[in-house]
Amino acid sequence: MSETNWTTSITKTAAGELRVRGYAITDMIARLSFAQTVFLILKGQLPTEAEARMMEGLLVSSIDHGITPPSNLAARTVLSGGNSLNAAVAAGILTIGDSHGGAIEQCARILQEAVVAGEDAATLVRRLKAAGKRMPGYGHRIHARDPRSNALLELADQCGFTGPHIRLAAALMEELERGTDKKLPLNVDGAIAAVISEMGFDWRLGKGFFIIARTPGLVAHVFEEWTTQKPMRKLGPLGGEYAGPADREIP
Repeated sequence: MSETNWTTSITKTAAGELRVRGYAITDMIARLSFAQTVFLILKGQLPTEAEARMMEGLLVSSIDHGITPPSNLAARTVLSGGNSLNAAVAAGILTIGDSHGGAIEQCARILQEAVVAGEDAATLVRRLKAAGKRMPGYGHRIHARDPRSNALLELADQCGFTGPHIRLAAALMEELERGTDKKLPLNVDGAIAAVISEMGFDWRLGKGFFIIARTPGLVAHVFEEWTTQKPMRKLGPLGGEYAGPADREIP
C-alpha cells in the first residue's frame, strides 16, 4: 500500500455505495435514529435498545443552556459581525474547551482511572486536594441541584447502566459537600461523564459528546440572531470599566 493512502475503519465509499461501519447508509436512513447512528459511528457497533435509549438522553441533555454560555455568545457575536451561519456555528464550537464543555472529558478520565485503581470517594477527594486539583463535573453557577443530572441518572438506572462509575460519582458529591455549606451538585457534565464511562466510551470522547449535543442549539441561536436582530449589536454586558493607568502626557 502506498504511504500516501489513508485508511479508515469508519466509512466505506464507492460509486453508488456508502457504508458506515459496514452498514449501508440507505438501510440506516429508514431503520436507525440519529442517536443510534451516533453510537454506531463512535463505537463501531449497533447499540442495544438500552444503549440507544441512553444515547438519546445524553444528546438531549446538553442541547442548549440559554444565551449566556460562551459558545452561544461567541456564535451570536460572530454572526452579528456580518459572517455566515457556518462561520458563526464554527466559532461557537471553537469556544468549547477545558473551561466550557471540557468537564465531561476531565471528569470521565478521573472516574475511569479511579475505578480501575479501586479508589473510593474519600480517597479520591483526598488525593485531589493534596494535588491542589478540583473535581470537574460538580457545582453549577445557576443550579443548586442540576435537574438534568437526576434525570440522566434515573434513565441510566432504568436502562441498567448504574455501575461503579455512577456510584462513585454520586458518592463524590456527598464527600465534596462534607463539612461545608457550599453546594457542589453533580452537574450535567459530571452525569454524562459517569454514564458514558458505564457505557464503555473512552474519556477522550468527552468534548465530542458535548459538541454533538450542543451543535443544534448553536444553529438555532445563530439563526435567531440572523433573522431577528440587527447586525453589529451589543451582546453581553454593556460598557466596561477602565482599570488602566491615570491620564498622562507623553514627556
